[in-house]
Amino acid sequence: MTTDTIGRFERSLAALEVTSEVVPASAASERIGAAVDDPAVGTALPFEGVSLPDAVTAEPTPTELEDAVTGVTPAAFAVAEHGTVAIGSSERGEEPVSLYPDRHVAVVAGSDVVADLGDGFDRLLEGDSRGRGSVVFATGRSATADMGGLVHGVHGPGEGHVVVLEDR
Repeated sequence: MTTDTIGRFERSLAALEVTSEVVPASAASERIGAAVDDPAVGTALPFEGVSLPDAVTAEPTPTELEDAVTGVTPAAFAVAEHGTVAIGSSERGEEPVSLYPDRHVAVVAGSDVVADLGDGFDRLLEGDSRGRGSVVFATGRSATADMGGLVHGVHGPGEGHVVVLEDR
């Protein structure tokens, strides 16, 4: 990962109408809190010194998930070329928390932003060898034109925000 890779990722996200910010880990919890609309649900963040804000319900019930406006999840990695975040699918619930609420806030370490899809596939192979489950690739806001004009937020979040943690 280079500074240029992070810049490319930010530009790709902006082109997809997804907001983003690069923050030090020490400020991440506060910045995540500022990006959340209540009620919010989330899954544990595996980054040292970074936790979910108090207003975010961890390990939500199905009802809490259904009622949530915002979902907060870690991203296993991101692909700068396309503005894509890779969300793990595990018993912690990252997949539904990233897909059901109208707003998704993804948190990714800067060192986990790869340049292109080839590097992303390499990361998938690494994860597969460690027995990690499946991954959902999320690129931009959910959109469909199945029934006419383009509509956002039908098959997933209509809004996205990515918090990139500066390398420690």
